Amino acid sequence: MEISATKVAQVIVLARELDRAEGEFRAFVDRLGVDEQAELVALMWIGRGSYDAEELDEAIAMATAEASTPTADYLIGTPHLSDHLETALDALNISAVELENDLM
Repeated sequence: MEISATKVAQVIVLARELDRAEGEFRAFVDRLGVDEQAELVALMWIGRGSYDAEELDEAIAMATAEASTPTADYLIGTPHLSDHLETALDALNISAVELENDLM
């Protein structure tokens, strides 16, 4: 993946604070490269159960092909975004909690 786990953890932290940090969330996601944004969407899909962790490449390809809305808008409209991203990282054997703690 091109997106680092640390960047995903940053999105998780910002997603938990959307009421006060929506502008920061949008700016952070908008600064990500196109591939990173597609990977972020794919991770969210894995976390919500639309794909398995083993299907990451397929999920990324679908996220790239289906991108028609700004990624920040799409993610903000996703209920339980931070939970889905944490679940995806865990499915990939990456400790989301550890990464989030490092950011704080």
